[in-house]
Amino acid sequence: MSYTLAEIVERLGGEVLGDACTRVSQIATLSSAQPHQISFLANLKYRSQLAGSAAGAFIMGRDAAQASSKPRIIADNPYTYFARVSALFNPPYAAVPGVHSSAVVHPEACIADDASIGANAVVEQGARIGAGSIVGAGCVVGRDSIIGSACLLYANVSVYHGSVIGDRVILHSGCVIGSDGFGLAPDDGRWLKIPQIGRVVIGNDVEIGANTTVDRGALDDTVIEEGAKLDNQIQIAHNVRIGAHTAIAACTGIAGSAKIGAHCTIGGAAMIFGHIEIADRVNISTNTLITKSLTQAGTYTSALPFSEHSEWLKNAVQMRHLDSMAKRIRALEKKLVELEKNQHE
Repeated sequence: MSYTLAEIVERLGGEVLGDACTRVSQIATLSSAQPHQISFLANLKYRSQLAGSAAGAFIMGRDAAQASSKPRIIADNPYTYFARVSALFNPPYAAVPGVHSSAVVHPEACIADDASIGANAVVEQGARIGAGSIVGAGCVVGRDSIIGSACLLYANVSVYHGSVIGDRVILHSGCVIGSDGFGLAPDDGRWLKIPQIGRVVIGNDVEIGANTTVDRGALDDTVIEEGAKLDNQIQIAHNVRIGAHTAIAACTGIAGSAKIGAHCTIGGAAMIFGHIEIADRVNISTNTLITKSLTQAGTYTSALPFSEHSEWLKNAVQMRHLDSMAKRIRALEKKLVELEKNQHE
């Protein structure tokens, strides 16, 4: 598969400078690109790499339009344009209709004629698989679950009973949808399990990374709204709600009944307390601990920068005494006020 720059611009917009008949067949980085490939410059600090790049063409912003004489596509947002060109050269897998001979499909399951069910997959009673969806090898689609159209479940995804998944959803290997939330009640020194009777409901165009777990609701549903993107190894607890087009990086943990707004970003290994609300368009930095609701859009950070170990130890000792130091400072401030008052009398 290859396209001329003119054909790319016809599909995706932008403007060609130089030979519009230049043909490219893949996208690559500035340092690794070959003459049959197109590369991109999304950050001007990498401008010096243009001269040494073997790429046959570039994608650039208007501020870098004259930085090279090679054929180039000028775009308002070169990084977004790169993403679209990459999607053009690397389309998603198309379903090969049919059910593998080793798959186990309950006779009361409903599978679209053009869906694909892989080897050793299990589709339980009452489950529904939509048009053009792919259920990979070893997946389990639980009783009465719904998988929408054009979904892609990579190998070994587990979708528990009653889960609802929208259209064009991608679930990566090891992903678990609808496992029980951590609901326990103390009972005379023991723990009594609380049945988790809610569902997981996932909107259209959601992507969930490998080994991420989304727990079902205790009573109400756990909800992930349309367009949300979740990285690998994330824990989403019961009754959480994640707003539309929010992106969450790996190893984040979100405790039960937290509500995350739309168009938020959450950095890797962040921790979100339960029963709090986060407004729309909040950005949470890597390793940040959020312990209370955030009602205003903005960027929030709590992680301390690293330091050399011996310096860190000294600072840690001082942090232990912050409360007593604060009390001493207040006492000194009080004495200072009294001294200034006496001087004016």
